[in-house]
Amino acid sequence: MRAKREYRDRESTEVAVLDALVDRTADGMTVFELRAAVEVDIDELETALSTLKEDGLITVESGTSETVIKPADRVVPETPADEDEAQTIGDWIRDRLPF
Repeated sequence: MRAKREYRDRESTEVAVLDALVDRTADGMTVFELRAAVEVDIDELETALSTLKEDGLITVESGTSETVIKPADRVVPETPADEDEAQTIGDWIRDRLPF
């Protein structure tokens, strides 16, 4: 699943983080899981997480053994749509441009 359209006009790493988190909305993800899912170096991931947290698009929950990151409710689409049908040509081009 992908983050809502209004949150897709961001840096590519931030969008990739939001998409990964939306896929695991209920459980959230650790930093290590995010790093594996997004496939960027730790500095890029840290910058993206910091920006997303400042903008209120993610929440961070510290448990007893690990810290879990989840998407803010407003980022998660209300109904899962078929990604191929929901994707506009602009989204398709934006996803493929190297930013």
